Amino acid sequence: MMLEKETCMAVSLKGRSLLTLKDFSPEEIRYLLDLSHRVKKERRDGLFHQRFKGRTLAMIFEKRSTRTRCAFETAFGEEGGHPVFLSTQDIQLGSKESVEDTARVLGRMFDCIEFRGFKQQTVETLASYSGVPVYNGLTDSYHPTQALADVMTLEERFGDVRGLSLCFVGDGRNNVAVSLMIISSKLGIHFTIVAPESLFPGEELVKTCTEYADESKARIKISTALESVHGADAIYTDVWASMGEEAKQAERERLLRPYQVNSALMHRTGKSITVFLHCLPAVKEQEVTTEVIEGEQSVVWDEAENRKHTIKALMLATLGVER
Repeated sequence: MMLEKETCMAVSLKGRSLLTLKDFSPEEIRYLLDLSHRVKKERRDGLFHQRFKGRTLAMIFEKRSTRTRCAFETAFGEEGGHPVFLSTQDIQLGSKESVEDTARVLGRMFDCIEFRGFKQQTVETLASYSGVPVYNGLTDSYHPTQALADVMTLEERFGDVRGLSLCFVGDGRNNVAVSLMIISSKLGIHFTIVAPESLFPGEELVKTCTEYADESKARIKISTALESVHGADAIYTDVWASMGEEAKQAERERLLRPYQVNSALMHRTGKSITVFLHCLPAVKEQEVTTEVIEGEQSVVWDEAENRKHTIKALMLATLGVER
């Protein structure tokens, strides 16, 4: 699954930030995925390096996290680096100090910055003013590191993902759904969103991804019909109300109850090999039944682990120490 050495050497991501996968070419995404498989194998083989020795990572969290925090912290720490966790209770971000000024200060003290929070503008400002690589660990708009782990997981199960069919069922305009649409359209994965019309992704992004898909020979489909899951190699869902949208929980339950991923929906794919994915945390018996997420078709725990390996690969590549 690794690229040939000559191809790998032609790709350099040193100094780059990951704010959205729209900014990365298919070849650059492919490079990150191949590097992710490599670092996972190194870990499994007991090969330990110190590639981040003497380096520091600032981890800014406006939103709580299990997988994103643990992935960044362990990936950086086990390579000899020093990650520093910074909640909004610990620093002046956006209160007594502007985001621009915080970025300037952190850029003088840290080699790279991770941000997990609400506004996409915040992570973009950090990248513009810090002078170091900045990684989007989740905003209300995008979740690019999750999408990398998702595709890595599909590659482990299916091999070459070109021509694979991935279907997201639920809130089709949330950060996970749109990030999956971006990466799928760039890598040649046929991507379908099945959702109520009020939760369709924005038309501008759909148009952009359709243009990517024209290049990669992928198909993009947005539908309200559950029949659209037919032929899917993978079914993906997420919580019905994302962080910050708790007040909309009752409305979302009403809208999305028919879109619950259960054994009947999995059966509608017509394929016994269909896998189930979820970015976690999951609310069992809401967006997905316990039977499905705990069943043989579920790959959510591999997916969770792969957050670490893809994030490590991202930091290795953008700090220029991957070789």
